[in-house]
Order: sequence, then structure tokens, then C-alpha cells
Amino acid sequence: MTQVSLKDLIVGARAGLLVSFPTDTVPALAAIPEKAALIFAAKQRSQDKPLILMAASAEDLWLYVKGSENEYKIWQEVANKYWPGGLTLVLPASQRLPKLMNPIDPTTIGIRVPNSAIARTILAQTGPLATTSANFSGQPPLQTMAEIEVQFPQVLTLGTTECQEEPGMGIPSSVAKWTGINWQILRQGAIKLDISTNNQI
Repeated sequence: MTQVSLKDLIVGARAGLLVSFPTDTVPALAAIPEKAALIFAAKQRSQDKPLILMAASAEDLWLYVKGSENEYKIWQEVANKYWPGGLTLVLPASQRLPKLMNPIDPTTIGIRVPNSAIARTILAQTGPLATTSANFSGQPPLQTMAEIEVQFPQVLTLGTTECQEEPGMGIPSSVAKWTGINWQILRQGAIKLDISTNNQI
């Protein structure tokens, strides 16, 4: 599949095809949540490595998680501080979430709003997408649309003329998981996280 325009990529994603586009961290391999299995197959990815649900705004993501009123308040404070940006929050998943996103443990989901105008433009029109880095599992993330086009010829990649914006950092997002009482840092990535004495990050 050759590189496509922004419009064609959005149409393709909505139709359930695999797509790839730049983000503020590393380029994403993405599909609508109901087609998450396509990502696992393309990457030869183990089922125990869940995908991230990415959206244009935090409001688009809260439906897919569930918690107490107090937990939502804590989560929203963190989202307000770091989003859009390179932080993925792993939170308890709601019933809305297709189990295909996290086949082994469908009770949790990683969510993120990228600090990338092009990514948010796409996500605003497709709705939240299942995403991960564009690479074969266990290999370093690919950094350019051209590399992705070669390694994943079946994927609709965003044409380079459409990508004239700030390049991604080349570093995956940081990941913090809510344990029910505090945060656990699973990966230090694009944002350096520190857990304070009152369990804030």
C-alpha cells in the first residue's frame, strides 16, 4: 500500500484498515478498537502485550475506564498536567472496551492523548484508536513513514507531504499504572516521572 492523503487515511481507519501516522513520541500503528487483532497479527505481537487507546482529547477516553468519583478526580488531575503529551495511563477498563485491546487482562487499558497536531486531527475524526509503535515485536520502533511503508506494505501510511510538522521525539511514552491506591511507574519514557510522598506523579 502506498502513502496516502490525510483524508484517505481517515476513511481507511474508519473502514477498519490498519493505518500509521506520526505522534509526539514514535509513529503509531493504529486501528479501530474492534480491529485490534490486525495490529497483533501485523507486529507478530504477543497477546500479553496490550495496546494503547489513543484519542484527540481526554473526554473521548473517560468512557473506556471505570473508577470511583475520587479516582476520576485523581486521574483527571494527572491528565490535565501531562496531556496532550508522552504519558500513558493504565487504568481499570470499562465494559465499553473491546477485549481485543488487551486479550490476556481485559480489566485494564492504557490511554493517551498525543501532543501532535496531525495525530489529534486524525483521532478527532476517527474516534479513539487502538495504537502501538510501528515495528515488529521486540525490534526498535520505526521512526519514519518511509520505513513503515517498507516493513508494513499492507498498512495505510500518511504521505510525507502531509507530515510537515514537528518530528516525534523517537522515545516511547512513559507509562504509569493506577493500582487502586497509588501510581506505579511501568516505564520511564518521553516524560520523566517521579512519585511524590502523596502518591502524585
